[in-house]
Amino acid sequence: MEYGTLKLLVGVLATIGLYSVLYKENKFYRFVEHVFLGLASGFTIISYWKETVRTDFYDQFAGVPGAPAAGLTPATVGSPGFWLYGALIPVGLMGYMAYTKRHAWMSRIPIMIIIGLWAGQQVKAFQTTQYPQLLDTMQPIFPTGRGSLVVPAKAGLSPEQLQDMGQLVYPSQALNNLILLVTFCSVLSYFFFSFELKSKFMLVTNKLGRYILMVGLGAIFGSTVLMRFTLVIDRMFFIFIEFLKQTVFGMR
Repeated sequence: MEYGTLKLLVGVLATIGLYSVLYKENKFYRFVEHVFLGLASGFTIISYWKETVRTDFYDQFAGVPGAPAAGLTPATVGSPGFWLYGALIPVGLMGYMAYTKRHAWMSRIPIMIIIGLWAGQQVKAFQTTQYPQLLDTMQPIFPTGRGSLVVPAKAGLSPEQLQDMGQLVYPSQALNNLILLVTFCSVLSYFFFSFELKSKFMLVTNKLGRYILMVGLGAIFGSTVLMRFTLVIDRMFFIFIEFLKQTVFGMR
């Protein structure tokens, strides 16, 4: 048996083994699952070393040529290493003290450092992610461009005309902005848990927000199911086209 055919056969057996769990739990599925987890664990370790530890720590620490430090030019032969990075080694090793009862308190030190750095980064993360999203919800809901219901075609217009058009709000845009505003406020009102909603307006808004959330979560769930079907179709293509048609029946 040729090497290429053997690889395809192993892939087919692994695919059948993983999907055999749809029938019931069995030893064949368990065997393939353990093989996959073992390979994935080994790949993750190598990937973590090559893409994170080596590039972000070791190359900077030892001054490896071609490894640029943060905000600096790439290192060359004879470039000094950033030996202060070595101070991170004992801090990182403290995390493994959690496996000893006597020195378990030391494992809290790197955890506190990581949480502190992470908390500080969240301020910048809010500025670059959530804050622009809040600004995007503040859109005009009253039209100012009354010459057309929709945004006119921009082909052939001068930059000055495009700039003037960008400052107008057409009725279709205003309607979209109104829907966005109602959706945002309705969903936000659903998460008011600090006080009881007695107003009829708030009750209606709260219920509307619940329905909108159900539609959104349903769409997410539907896309997840479609992604699973995409994986199944890809595996079936592999079995029936790449393996059976080309290998067993000798067709191209």
